[in-house]
Amino acid sequence: MDATTEYLSDYACRLRDEDLSPEALHQVKRTLVDTMGCGAGAFDGEPASIARRAALRVRGNPPAHILGSAQQTSTDMAAFANTVLVRYLDCNDTYAARGTGHPSDMLPAVLAVAEGHKANGRAVITAITTAYEVFCRLADEVPLKGWDQGMFAAIGAACGAGKILGLDRVAMGNAISIAITTGVPLGVTRIGELSMWKGCATAAAIRTGVFAAELAADGMTGPGHAFEGRDGLWQHLGVDAPKWPRFGGEGEPFRITRTSFKAYPSVVHTQGPIGLVLELRGQIAAADVASVHVATYGDAVRRTASEAEKWDPKTRETADHSIPYLVAAAFQDGGVTPATFAPSRIQDPALRPLIKKLTVVEEPEFTRRYPAEACTRIEVTTTDGRRMAAETSHPKGHHRNPLTDAEIEAKFRGLASRALGRERCDRVLAEAWGLENAATLDGLFESLIVA
Repeated sequence: MDATTEYLSDYACRLRDEDLSPEALHQVKRTLVDTMGCGAGAFDGEPASIARRAALRVRGNPPAHILGSAQQTSTDMAAFANTVLVRYLDCNDTYAARGTGHPSDMLPAVLAVAEGHKANGRAVITAITTAYEVFCRLADEVPLKGWDQGMFAAIGAACGAGKILGLDRVAMGNAISIAITTGVPLGVTRIGELSMWKGCATAAAIRTGVFAAELAADGMTGPGHAFEGRDGLWQHLGVDAPKWPRFGGEGEPFRITRTSFKAYPSVVHTQGPIGLVLELRGQIAAADVASVHVATYGDAVRRTASEAEKWDPKTRETADHSIPYLVAAAFQDGGVTPATFAPSRIQDPALRPLIKKLTVVEEPEFTRRYPAEACTRIEVTTTDGRRMAAETSHPKGHHRNPLTDAEIEAKFRGLASRALGRERCDRVLAEAWGLENAATLDGLFESLIVA
């Protein structure tokens, strides 16, 4: 195998639960709470229904549960369907680096394989930490350049699933190779008017990661030079093989401790603008706004305001990637919640006049400071000539301005309570916070069944 595959497979096989720091262990449990809230809150979404129907056409040996349901499918299809749920609200965690993505998309991969193979909570925590370390270290070094974040997720999911399956270094290398040569989605998934597949493309990559690990466990081999060979990943990206820094463990912090949680169900680049609007809204009525000027970093402008579709969204997926729409909705509604993306609200003509009062521009200094900081400044001018401004470099939920455990619990209940009710929410939280003591994941999945 090539040097990249060997390095990743060696790390994934070598990491043990005793190597984890208390901070990493706790962050895994925080992430589980946050991710399960996002999944339960999306149970009634149309993509989730489609994914469930597809999953239920498959039987697995071993089987794994579909999140929110007592029904079971194969481990790879459970990983797919459950990732669709986790992604739908666009409210799960984010890691921002040269490549940005949502590493908690990989949790359904680890959970599905762990449930099917009756792994205990300590094994699950170690596998999740492994998957995160691989995903985030790749994101640190590798620009996406036209590909989607599923590039990182497929590899991380293969490592996390392979960890549960107990793959040795050779088999883990084969799993990584099969995943990366098969499961890389195109970046066009997130361009223009966004479709349901925006929240499902990574789910397909996650499924590939699980499938690759299971094939490798049975002896399937993959290309020996998937990264560094001719027509390998580095050649297609036009980059040199990274000079890998030391991964987490032995005193080196784990990357899972540097992930950010979202305060609002929308793309990470909109978290700052939404928070600032809500800060200013107490001083200004929407009817009194003459203009709103948003200055932010380049990636935020390109992803959320550079295309005509982002100024007049027609789909939920486009609206949750639109600074103009979200700033206008936050001004008028006093918040951004899943209800912000109801079709009637997205199409509401009352929002369009306020959207037309917005400008969104790149601030070069903010671009220079990204991704270490996520800077945004909003300036509002009123119809009577008053000017007000607010600025942030670390929006609420950013890893340098994190949600507390209590705030993560409140977010979980806010998203999940309609589907689960109070008693089941209590049970999920107890299972998640006590994960390291769980003999299996049966209690977690049972607590997540929607009545």
